[in-house]
Amino acid sequence: MSNAVEANVLPFPHLLEGADSGPATETLRMVRIVEAMIFASREPVAEKAIAARLPEGTDIGELLADVQMAYANRGVNLVRVGDAWAFRTADDLAFLLQKEAVETRRLSKAALEVMAIIAYHQPVTRAEIEEIRGVVTSKGTLDVLMETAWVRMRGRRKTPGRPVTYGTTPDFLDHFGLEQVRDLPGLDELKGAGLLQSQVPANFAVPMPNDDDDLQDDEDPFTLDDVEELGLLTPGGAGDE
Repeated sequence: MSNAVEANVLPFPHLLEGADSGPATETLRMVRIVEAMIFASREPVAEKAIAARLPEGTDIGELLADVQMAYANRGVNLVRVGDAWAFRTADDLAFLLQKEAVETRRLSKAALEVMAIIAYHQPVTRAEIEEIRGVVTSKGTLDVLMETAWVRMRGRRKTPGRPVTYGTTPDFLDHFGLEQVRDLPGLDELKGAGLLQSQVPANFAVPMPNDDDDLQDDEDPFTLDDVEELGLLTPGGAGDE
């Protein structure tokens, strides 16, 4: 194999140039650890999980950038999913790997409407969803969305009755190919895609989605009583990350 071809095949040629020196060798080792952790995981790997396996003070962002650059022109790319990372088939090759599958469940129009409201207005309560939709929202609709793992219970609103607040999950981002909730389409993009009429009310606006996973000032965390009542896995929420 010629040097030119070998340089194109080796995964991190820019790091190998100084690999005889101690710092360069250590950097290459850590980059390979990051690559291996993400490759071996069935789910997107959170940055904090990667950092836990590396020396304290390591620049995780720089290591991830190295891996992302190395796979930029390959059949799989390193992509960000919320605060986690995963390898995914390159966009221009995805059609080759698609397979026909029987769709066992289609989301109803009501479920799609509720999903959109949660995505754009989170954290949001069931009563707030109903106010926006103008109709009653059944518990079954929310249950279906939680079964898909696209929606989770976040906490309780600090208002009388302490209603549950809902938000999206990393699975929602992963399924729709989003890095963060703020990547959801805005008004112009929705109109361009034909999802909104060209003429919309003057006071109509698409809210800016909230990316913060932490509870807001008007939210309380779940208690141990909530865990039993709502069937949560931990006091922090439904299936805490």
